[in-house]
Amino acid sequence: MASVSFKAATRIYPGSTIPAVNALDLEIADGEFLVLVGPSGCGKSTTLRMLAGLEDIDEGAIYIGDRDVTDVAPKDRDIAMVFQNYALYPHMSVAENMGFALKIAGVDKAEIGKRVEEAAKILDLEQFLDRKPKALSGGQRQRVAMGRAIVRNPQVFLMDEPLSNLDAKLRVQTRTQIAALQQRLGVTTVYVTHDQTEAMTMGDRVAVLKDGFLQQCATPQELYDRPVNVFVAGFIGSPAMNLVEVRIDGEGVIVEGEHIKLSDDILKDAREQGLNSLILGFRPEDTTVGGEGFAMQVNIVESLGADGYVYGNVVDASGNAHQITIRTNGRNIPRRGETIRLRVSSEHTHAFNSATGLRLGK
Repeated sequence: MASVSFKAATRIYPGSTIPAVNALDLEIADGEFLVLVGPSGCGKSTTLRMLAGLEDIDEGAIYIGDRDVTDVAPKDRDIAMVFQNYALYPHMSVAENMGFALKIAGVDKAEIGKRVEEAAKILDLEQFLDRKPKALSGGQRQRVAMGRAIVRNPQVFLMDEPLSNLDAKLRVQTRTQIAALQQRLGVTTVYVTHDQTEAMTMGDRVAVLKDGFLQQCATPQELYDRPVNVFVAGFIGSPAMNLVEVRIDGEGVIVEGEHIKLSDDILKDAREQGLNSLILGFRPEDTTVGGEGFAMQVNIVESLGADGYVYGNVVDASGNAHQITIRTNGRNIPRRGETIRLRVSSEHTHAFNSATGLRLGK
């Protein structure tokens, strides 16, 4: 086991002038489960492949422990990778698939058998060791792919969207198994996904990337409660945070003619930066229907049983209609076409500079 360090690591693909990964600085602790998340093309898979040695590094360096592996061949980095498509050999049994890398490395047959049996026990695959991959379900095949990584006893696990080929129910089940397995083994793990729910439920920390740049790396709760910019605020959370540009007025902002008070630290930052308007952020669950507040006409209603989601428009500081989402009690959902009043919790509001997108206040 070992820590991982990216030091201003940059990758520029041939024929492009824009880095796929731009001067990435990231420290991953020994035994940590770190998730790389972001939209398509953000550089997360490239980052993983740079660590694996499958992509060249144009600038900067990568360390595994105290060892500079920037120019080290993939086979000599002591890492194990789990791919999206399982990459199992169809003509081999489960046991042969799991032990193949050890066989190629010249490990003794008895030792291979021992390690395969131990991994199969951990992954509940003991009864499938003689089967071919075609006789397994998608979830079982993914566990075989993980078993193949486990038997190598690597310093670092790399996982590239390993659940994306599974159906929704199996994804939930398998992600809990992977998280529990990583805690049990204590191996440093770097996990790539485009699914922010996966990222939030699995990672000790989550690194959010956009256009090759690291936006924020923090615990899931910190990302949710204190996003550093508009992009992270809108990307983390499902449904997404509501983000509306509003006019500053006195000790707060104006939304649909109604005043919402802001904290002193947000107002202080806004004044120091000479802002007349800002982007107000509030999450669907931090809004209450009824009483005093701004008016919104209900356009769409979604009932999910315990919860309901209500969609409507508010007008921003530029006079443009902007859709927002509200979470309500699933047994008392407003009707479509109804006009409701909404109160935003002042203690859970977020504010961002309209020009830079950076967070205002603490």
